[in-house]
Amino acid sequence: MAICIFTGALVTNPIAFSNSMDTNSAKLKTEKTSPTKILFVSKWGETLDLAYAAHKEGNKVKFFIADKSANEIGYGFVPKVRDWEKNVDWADLVVFDYTGYGEPAEKLRQQGKLVVGGTQYSDRLELDRYFGQEELKRHKIKTIMSKEFMTFHEAINYVQKNPNSYVIKPSGEIQELKQLLFVGTEDDGSDIIRVLKAYEKSWGDRMGQFQLQRKVKGVEISVAAYFNGKKFLRPINITFEHKKLFPKELGVSTGEMGTSMFWVNDNPIFDATLKKFENTLAKDNFIGHIDLNCIVNANGIYPLEFTSRFGYPQIQIQRAGITEPMGQFLYKLAQGKDFQIQTKKGFQVGAFIVVPPFPYQDRKTFNLFSKDAVVVVKKEMKEGLHPMHLKCIENEWLITGDSGVPLLVTGTGITMKDAQHVMYKRINNVIVNNGYYRTDIGDRWLEDSDRLWSWGLL
Repeated sequence: MAICIFTGALVTNPIAFSNSMDTNSAKLKTEKTSPTKILFVSKWGETLDLAYAAHKEGNKVKFFIADKSANEIGYGFVPKVRDWEKNVDWADLVVFDYTGYGEPAEKLRQQGKLVVGGTQYSDRLELDRYFGQEELKRHKIKTIMSKEFMTFHEAINYVQKNPNSYVIKPSGEIQELKQLLFVGTEDDGSDIIRVLKAYEKSWGDRMGQFQLQRKVKGVEISVAAYFNGKKFLRPINITFEHKKLFPKELGVSTGEMGTSMFWVNDNPIFDATLKKFENTLAKDNFIGHIDLNCIVNANGIYPLEFTSRFGYPQIQIQRAGITEPMGQFLYKLAQGKDFQIQTKKGFQVGAFIVVPPFPYQDRKTFNLFSKDAVVVVKKEMKEGLHPMHLKCIENEWLITGDSGVPLLVTGTGITMKDAQHVMYKRINNVIVNNGYYRTDIGDRWLEDSDRLWSWGLL
């Protein structure tokens, strides 16, 4: 297979995975000194950028995608495989990129395989909203009032008897359809009732379990960290997501249109929430990335939901801020090493360039407007472009898959304005026919940071 290299040459020197902080020579002898064999097991191909980076660093990489509609993603960038289980013995390290792989990840760890990924417990934290909220309560963390429903009729009756502002949140895998998430604005819940009635007509009983959560006003912020099976690694990651399709938080909810972030060693929100799960995650031997989205205001910190795996585009933007080789970083994490993650100072921002029919899925529209469209880069760039749903043919990047998310562009800087300037300069260097993106990623920081400082949360 021809490998498409967009920027930089392949690293041919072996990567030494020894821990520079470990002076024990006996331990150093057991460290690998040749490129690691990494098997990436992906649900929809979202970790192509991570696999591509590890490949360029000199690691031997194999990339598996479970979803058939996404099977072209990554061709020409990294070697692909059709059956990940048949390649486990080949791999030194297995990386799972989504929830739902907790059980096989646990079994592989029990067999002595190095794994970055979740557990059955961490899967439940994300997929079962009720369980996640109960675990927050069990760890003595304040939560927002919420209630689970199986039918729209029951939920409508509940809102009529308990008028208030609510948020509709699907549970399980259907929560990936972000357009079903609805944030109410009416104090009496009348808009929630109208939406529930519309869902009842269009979905019937097919939506399954969902949650009504009381709406709380404040700053939406996520605290995230990597866990090595024993403890959280520092620094931790603070992120501000931009979920609406259009600038100024207008339009439909998407998975995400972009994110701004920074790294810190300590944070009051982290201490009040995720830090309290350290012993539980250690007993569970969780090794990977976990994120807790929160609403904070002058009255306190209110966790909303867990993401107990890599976030997207969070991992891509994190990669822009992590200064050590990603293959080495993942290998040390899976080994349970206790180390300080090497990161850039300042801020990182990232914005998706998307194409029709995003944020909806419509195969006919995608084939008509977007399939096999070329991503053109006017001037060669050494960094900042992160391939998402792309394939590489004859050194050309072509859009594939069916979701319309071809590319993420990142920027870094000492100030948020610096990072934004770098990112949008890079975006202007890219031509994506019919592409669109938000022009205000990071703008929230000025107002949000003032409020967070005044509340003592930064």
